[in-house]
Formats: sequence, structure tokens, C-alpha cells
Amino acid sequence: MDRSKLEPQAERGRLGLFDAYGVELEYMIVSQESLDVVPAADRLLEAVAGELTDEYENGEIAWNNELSLHVVELKCNGPRPSLAGLADAFQDNVRLALDTLERDGLALMPTAMHPWMDPQRVELWPHGNREIYETFDRIFSCKGHGWANLQSAHLNLPFDGDEEFGRLHAAIRLLLPILPALAASSPAVDGAVTGAADNRLLAYRGNCARIPSITGDVIPEPIYSIGEYHEKLLERLYADLAPLDPDGVLRREWVNARGAIARFERMSIEIRVLDVQECPAADVAYAAVIADTLRSLCEERWGDRAALEAWPTRDLADLLRLTERRAEDAEIVGSRYLHALGFRGSSATLKKLWEHLIDEAARRGAFDERAGRMLEHYLRQGTLSTRIVKALGLLPAHADFVRVYRALCDALAAGASFAV
Repeated sequence: MDRSKLEPQAERGRLGLFDAYGVELEYMIVSQESLDVVPAADRLLEAVAGELTDEYENGEIAWNNELSLHVVELKCNGPRPSLAGLADAFQDNVRLALDTLERDGLALMPTAMHPWMDPQRVELWPHGNREIYETFDRIFSCKGHGWANLQSAHLNLPFDGDEEFGRLHAAIRLLLPILPALAASSPAVDGAVTGAADNRLLAYRGNCARIPSITGDVIPEPIYSIGEYHEKLLERLYADLAPLDPDGVLRREWVNARGAIARFERMSIEIRVLDVQECPAADVAYAAVIADTLRSLCEERWGDRAALEAWPTRDLADLLRLTERRAEDAEIVGSRYLHALGFRGSSATLKKLWEHLIDEAARRGAFDERAGRMLEHYLRQGTLSTRIVKALGLLPAHADFVRVYRALCDALAAGASFAV
């Protein structure tokens, strides 16, 4: 439910494919002592802004509230022409947030789910535009993990007109299923390791179960024009919502909960399936290789656009479900998907496929040395979920969770990779 105040396209100039980037990162506010979540986002925003607000602009980075009162979002304060310098800008704002929270014995925690919080005790944002959150809560009941315990990283990419929208949407549909193999960071929930790498996405799938069309199969439908997207997708969602939302509070394009959604108000597509990492440098590194891979798909380096558009939603959705559970260890058998991403072979683990995509991006100079180190760390040690599980050990007790997640908080504060 991003309420970005980016200028309308007509006012900021036309942005085409890969002319700009937008990244959003969400973090939990926790007690320094216990690491339990603390509903203090309003206090944090008031402390830095000097008044109670739902948005604080701090140069290149803006801060926002989210649905849960224990979550704060940091995001690009407008479109960026490149990702260069973004990790440092985010880290500077993380440092400011930590310095501010420290006065009250609080801290920021990374990763996509708190490992032991009780979502029934969550407090929702009670100020300003709370009508949106109250409507979501009334219709869907937000006191569950699927609403109250999800922290993601969003990547926003612009398009200019129908042709570019269709090209970008087709590329994103193809790549979405393997993104958790790069970015999964939520292996634990309710005080236990579940065996799935991306519990955030598993919980996310069910948060709109009362109106299934809002989330669909998470993978977007094969729609490649703006008019068709409005007619076949958004209007259907609005119609399904209408009996429960007669005042149209949620009749906005952001109510669409697929893993990538069109944001026509700013002419971009927002990718939403990424778990947030241990530090902004990792998120920005992953954004760089994802964007470069999408550029290759849009430019038809590995196959033509017609073949890209023909991928059935069911096949992509099945692959996403596999990746949610097994992340980088999931294996693709069969050459069709691998060839669509330029990988020559008949089978590969997703880690091997991402190694290929990272190498391709490196050859094109798609990321800097710091991002390269983050990506090399992934290739050596796996997803953050994999690293967390290894650090916790077999049959972890609560003390083990505190130890590991305190180390993750330290990694966020230092802007460093989490290593096992």
C-alpha cells in the first residue's frame, strides 16, 4: 500500500525502460533488549520530522509508515537515473533511524518476517490515512502474519506507453518465479524453522483469501496493454471488492496484490516478491542484477518477445511455489525456461541459474564492486534464509533465535553481509 508522492509522469518528464529506478525497503522496530516488535513508527517519524507525519523526506530518501505500527519504510525520494550511490544513501538513513531509536532503547531489525512475533497483538497505524488500513482490517482482518508480519523490498521500473509496458510486463512475469531463489530471507515464523525458505510469500498468498482475485496466482496474467490491464484485471478487482467496500476506499491500483503490479499513476511496474535483506547494500545489489536481467529480456537477447509473452501463468506459478519452499536449491529440469534466460543446458539449480545471470550482468558492467561482493557472498553462502537456518542450528531454542537475529540487527547497523 505504497502512497508514494512521486510527481506525475507529465510533470517529471517521460521515463522509458530502464531510464530510472525506485527501491523501497521495510524494517521492523524492535526492543534492543528482547528484540520483540515495538509499535513505534509514529514516534520515530515524529522525532525525525519534528511533527507527527506519515512521510519524512530526507534528501534522496523518504521515510513512510506502513500498515503495522512497528514497521517503517525507507524509499527513493523520486525516480533515480541509476542505482549508483543508493546503498550509501539508504545506509545513512538507517543510521539516522538507529540513532533516533536508541534513545528509547529500540532498534531496527531486517529480514522479511519476525521469527516469533504474535500477529494477533499487532497495532495498526492509527493516524492520518488510517481509513485505508481500517478498511483492509475490516474486510480481511489484518491481525495475521500475511498482513502484520511481512517486510519486503520493492523494485520499481518505468515504462513509456503501451509497447514498453507490454515488453516490461512480459519480462517481469518470466523472472518473478525465481526471485525468491535470490532474495528469500524468511525461514522462520511462530518461533520455529518451517522448512520453507520464503514464509513471507507463503503467508502473503492467503492474506486476501476472502476475495481471491486480489492476489490471483501471484504471477500476473499475460496482459500486455494498458487498456486490457484496466479492463480485464483492475475493473474485475474493483467489482469483486465493491460489495465489501461500497465507498470505494480501496478502489485504487495498489489494491492489486500480485507479485508485480502496474502503477499507472507513475507509469511504472512495482515488483513485490523480494524479501528485504540484512542490509541495503544487498538489496541494491540484487536490484541491479534483476534490472539487468529484465533489460536483457526486454531487448530480446535470449529470445523473441512473442515467446516471452506466451508463457502460461500456471507454469510460472508452479515454479514460484517451488522456489518459495526451496529457494536456490530448487532445480529446473528441462531446457525451455533455462534457454529463455540464456542458460545453455537441460537442467540446473536456481543458484546455478543465478550465477549465470550474475555473470552476464557483470560482463555488461551492471553493478559496482560493492554490489559484486554482495552477489559473490550469495553465490558462496546462499540466500539469507539459508544462512539463517545454518546459524540457528538443529532444533533452535528461543535463545538461538535471539542470538542470530541480534547478529542480523548488527549487520544492518554496519551495512555488512550476514555470514555463517
